[in-house]
Amino acid sequence: MLSVAIITFNEEENIERTMRSADGIAGEFVIVDSGSKDRTLEIARQFGPKVRAFSEEWKGFTRQKNSSIAKCSGQWVLSLDADEELSAALRTEISSLMAATPGEMGDARPKVVASVPRKNLFLGRWIRHGGGWPDRKYRLFERGAAQFGERAVHEDIKVDPADQSLRVVELQGALIHHAYPTLTIFIEHMNRYSSLGADILVAKRTRGFSFFSIVVQPAVRFVYNYALRGGFLDGREGLLFHLYHSVYMSWKYAKAWERSRRLRS
Repeated sequence: MLSVAIITFNEEENIERTMRSADGIAGEFVIVDSGSKDRTLEIARQFGPKVRAFSEEWKGFTRQKNSSIAKCSGQWVLSLDADEELSAALRTEISSLMAATPGEMGDARPKVVASVPRKNLFLGRWIRHGGGWPDRKYRLFERGAAQFGERAVHEDIKVDPADQSLRVVELQGALIHHAYPTLTIFIEHMNRYSSLGADILVAKRTRGFSFFSIVVQPAVRFVYNYALRGGFLDGREGLLFHLYHSVYMSWKYAKAWERSRRLRS
């Protein structure tokens, strides 16, 4: 059985699309909600008895996602964000992989962990260049084989390909990420993520004001991704995406300096 694990907070605009894309292959949906005020849970429960919904206080992205994974009962776990959608090709690949893999065999065989390419949409446009594709993520694995590493933001599953207890597979069908339908949502996310990123930096050591980190490094990253890696090929959306992502980097280091100054005083 495939368990689909999703964490939610006010995702009424996204959750139905996400669950419907996996409904044909999912044996259960495990929803861990952190206090939604909209119709998120009502919409999720429309998918019937296969839905197991839990309400938990927000613990951070990593712990929230690992909590949803821990509640899964299937042999296979698929971790999805509430704004992601399985393409038809990916859905078929997942079904084929599960069908071709023997059932539970204890320690007799390595467990499967699979990565998927993520198709990131910005203002409705697929960001294909400048490092935006294939943006591979480990999202499908046999239960007990993987979990998210502890990190405040940009949490991810880390896998060592040399680990003999795992069989690492690369799927080719796309995971569609409806990330930022509007500039307002994008800027709000970058503001929040830059604050979390600043906290990570300060936790390692206090930061002084760095002209290089706040000004030069973001500018160099913009030129590298937009000009050298072909971000300009994604049109106006590509320009805005890479421009504002470099601004996010500047905010992160500026906020780290501001937090460090407060600590010193």
